Amino acid sequence: MKKLIPLLLFFVALPSWAQRQFDVEVIIFKRAVDAEQTTESWPNELPKIDMSKAGSLNDESYVSSQGAQLLPASQYQLNPQEQQLDAHAGFQVLFHKAWRQGDGGRYASPIFHIRAGRDFSEQFTADGSPRENQGDEVIDGVTEQSVNGPVYELDGKFQVYVEHYLYADLQLDLNEPSVRNVTLEEKELDLSPEDASTGQAQDDTVQVGLMEDVSPIVKEQRFLKAYRMEQKRRMRSGETHYLDHPLLGVIIQVRKVAEQE
Repeated sequence: MKKLIPLLLFFVALPSWAQRQFDVEVIIFKRAVDAEQTTESWPNELPKIDMSKAGSLNDESYVSSQGAQLLPASQYQLNPQEQQLDAHAGFQVLFHKAWRQGDGGRYASPIFHIRAGRDFSEQFTADGSPRENQGDEVIDGVTEQSVNGPVYELDGKFQVYVEHYLYADLQLDLNEPSVRNVTLEEKELDLSPEDASTGQAQDDTVQVGLMEDVSPIVKEQRFLKAYRMEQKRRMRSGETHYLDHPLLGVIIQVRKVAEQE
């Protein structure tokens, strides 16, 4: 019986743990630097971030289904940090939001799709390619207009969860116009043994003498390049944490909500 008492106390306390609430406040800003002039090596192509389990902070049905809620600006506590960033010419704030959520684990806590900054959809497609010759298309006599979905400067996902400790897990892409070399076509080498004008076979000496260097035609092309920030940070509630990156910065504060709230 004595051994059962601690076990019973454990299960009595368990529901109160599950009811804990946290306020999560996040600022994401970019640095005023030329990405291609940094010492980092940035690949031109990256695998897409998996958004299959993420939902938008602007989607009320998703937010409520996750047991979360957006907080009004009056409850933000990182406004002084945002003001300092705005006052500095070297930084630009792209995102500042706060929400309340439960203390679920990695597989139960909401994953929010973060999108902010400029919309590049008039210049680039979702895969970063330049939007060229995107006029209306006529199909069976009906003119269909192409609709450009938003292509944001900041695009990624963000999750805060509890597994004994608090964790913030994020994948963010900063999308910026850049230039790449594109191979348009290659010259074909004619190795026919006959002379086109006479129909006579050429000897090896003449054939070799007429051979040209085969080289592809390379052209510079503007495209939208993704610079990725991917980090996971263990945190303590009430502390302000800063996540660093050559092009981006993230300020996070997770506050435990008092029971009377």
